[in-house]
Amino acid sequence: MVRPWRLSYGRHAAAVLLLPAVIGPAAAAQPAPPVRAPATIQAFDAELPYRPAPVRIGGRQHLIYELHLTNFSSAPLTLDELTVEDGATGAPLLALSGDRLAAALGGVPSSGADGLAIAPGARTIVYLDVPLSGSGIPASLAHKVAVTSKDGAAVIDAGRIEVDTRPLPILSPPLRGGPWVAVYAPEMERGHRRVVYATAGQATIPGRFAIDWMKADAQGRLDRSDSKTLADSLGYGAEVLAVADAVVAATRDEFTEPLLRADLPRVSIGDATGNFVALDLGNGRFAFYEHLQPGLLVKPGDRVKRGQVIARLGLTGQGTSPHLHFHVASRPSPLAAEGLPFLIEGAEIIGRYASITDLGSGPWQPAGPVPGPSMPEANSVVRFPD
Repeated sequence: MVRPWRLSYGRHAAAVLLLPAVIGPAAAAQPAPPVRAPATIQAFDAELPYRPAPVRIGGRQHLIYELHLTNFSSAPLTLDELTVEDGATGAPLLALSGDRLAAALGGVPSSGADGLAIAPGARTIVYLDVPLSGSGIPASLAHKVAVTSKDGAAVIDAGRIEVDTRPLPILSPPLRGGPWVAVYAPEMERGHRRVVYATAGQATIPGRFAIDWMKADAQGRLDRSDSKTLADSLGYGAEVLAVADAVVAATRDEFTEPLLRADLPRVSIGDATGNFVALDLGNGRFAFYEHLQPGLLVKPGDRVKRGQVIARLGLTGQGTSPHLHFHVASRPSPLAAEGLPFLIEGAEIIGRYASITDLGSGPWQPAGPVPGPSMPEANSVVRFPD
């Protein structure tokens, strides 16, 4: 297990770099004496709890992870800019400010109208997505945060983290045919990507790379009528397939389904998965299938082959229409695990919705093929082999 990186600025912290000021030629000839940042800015904690791995999404590599920032001062701290650099070369990889920075933040009890202020004692999470160019994958990442308080401004060293370059699992499709829509929205506050669970004293994001696979009709519409019976719903009963040769690590098969979708009972967070199967893929990776029909076709300890039918798509747990929730995690636990990236081979990308709000509103926009195994882009329309 990789130890998370943490940097705290407290009463006895070393000086941090102040934002540059405009100076004249004479002053520039003499180096300025080091100046300690105001105490309100020093009372700042930065943590990088998850080590990112490069994942191809569509046709481009991305590093997806989080920076946790906590304000331990008695005054608000306002975030002005966050930069990510190659830890070895210092080459800039990402710069966020203004609306782009505000959109990347989550979990802030904001004390400022612009949503960039961290209240005293509050924590915010910066949800980072660093797209990589063709120049290669950095070995490490360095972070800096420009911060303003009532006493002044400073640039905070927000720490470094190594990039996990181990090969990602290449999985076969979890379903057959199509069209299936890869429903996820990284920007949604309550989307899988931004839902943090604290279990056994540790916070994790199990759905960091989760996809809800939903069936669409030939006109690009999704099934939204709650008055429908489950049997008449798009995708209901579809065969769910093992994505690799694996061992069944865990199952849950105790939830029943209502006749009408609208009658699905409310459940607690611990029961939100409904009936599920977890496969041990090896190397500390587990594939999760959730919201399955009652009557799973496998049990813990069974060995399964890639493409084997292990269950049928249903509507148990938390949901509004039949779909397959799929993700890969670091432990065989639906909540107490970190979500990990993966690649899918054999998926034909045939279209894409511009945003999650466009889902089911009509035909999708055509999309070109993506070479090689990858994760589908958000709200892509996919056809799997029959």
